[in-house]
Amino acid sequence: MQVDEEAVGAVLNRLRRAQGQLAGVIAMIEAGRDCKDVVTQLAAVSRALDRAGFKIVASGMRQCMAAADEDGVPMSEAELEKLFLALA
Repeated sequence: MQVDEEAVGAVLNRLRRAQGQLAGVIAMIEAGRDCKDVVTQLAAVSRALDRAGFKIVASGMRQCMAAADEDGVPMSEAELEKLFLALA
């Protein structure tokens, strides 16, 4: 499975944003910035990763529900549940 084409752009943008924000967090820590500022910036990284992750999960789940294995059998609800719980 791959991230669907409609979601790829949004996922990459969010991951790049998180990457830049994480570099900012590292620089802030190295510069000895105030802990509150560091935590605030780190929270922004977390949100960007969560949003990218949600896009990936939503795309993957949609594909799993629509896809069938080589025998033409779609993924079962139990298999989907196991896949979803693997994210925790």
